[in-house]
Amino acid sequence: MLIAGFPAGPWGTNCYVVATGAGAECVIIDPGKDATAGVEHVVREHNLKPVSVLLTHGHVDHMWCVTPVAGAYDATAYIHPKDRHLLADPMQGMSAETTSMMLGGKYEFVEPDRVEELADNQIIELAGVQFTVDHTPGHTEGSVTFRTPYVDSTSSTTGGGSTAEAVEQLMFSGDLLFQGSIGRTDLPGGDHAKMLTSLRQKVLTLPDNIVVLPGHGEQTDIGRERRTNPFLLELIDDLPGAAAPTRGL
Repeated sequence: MLIAGFPAGPWGTNCYVVATGAGAECVIIDPGKDATAGVEHVVREHNLKPVSVLLTHGHVDHMWCVTPVAGAYDATAYIHPKDRHLLADPMQGMSAETTSMMLGGKYEFVEPDRVEELADNQIIELAGVQFTVDHTPGHTEGSVTFRTPYVDSTSSTTGGGSTAEAVEQLMFSGDLLFQGSIGRTDLPGGDHAKMLTSLRQKVLTLPDNIVVLPGHGEQTDIGRERRTNPFLLELIDDLPGAAAPTRGL
């Protein structure tokens, strides 16, 4: 299995390219701002053919380049229906300061030519890789995570995390879960109560040996976050509330 990950753009959003191996079809996850060149480099280096683009949610730092990337490779984009409106109008999901910063330029966003909608507990096979979709609202209404079985140790990611021998699955967590933190819920479409429900039902129920590849920062695993993440500890042990999360756009 080949997993290449790189941080892209001013928000350092992790974009991932997933394939069964070199010379195969591939899936691109979260091509944010300035991700196009990084995708092109990975595709060229490993002789890959992109066929699908998966979006963990509709915030602009995760989908800025979805249309040019999908268009360049004639690929289909996948997003949860509750975030689909953000493909054409990402300003609806932005903070006031981010919107103010971006209004100084001329940006036009449109949907890719082909868009498929995702559903909770859906299992999809793309480029020979199986993904389980979990709807995890809280950061946005249509946030999802993608889990896939881990096949071997051929990978190139953003570093850290578990040893390959112990890994059962990979989880592309978007802005749901980070190393030591969780996604913010103070943006339009955010809901802290829903975020806590998503963490209880979609994270704390998972085995420890699942490696988490987040939307920002270094990789981690479920066991480490269960033991050390203050937001998960609060849910497990009913400890006093942790500070408000600030990761994500």
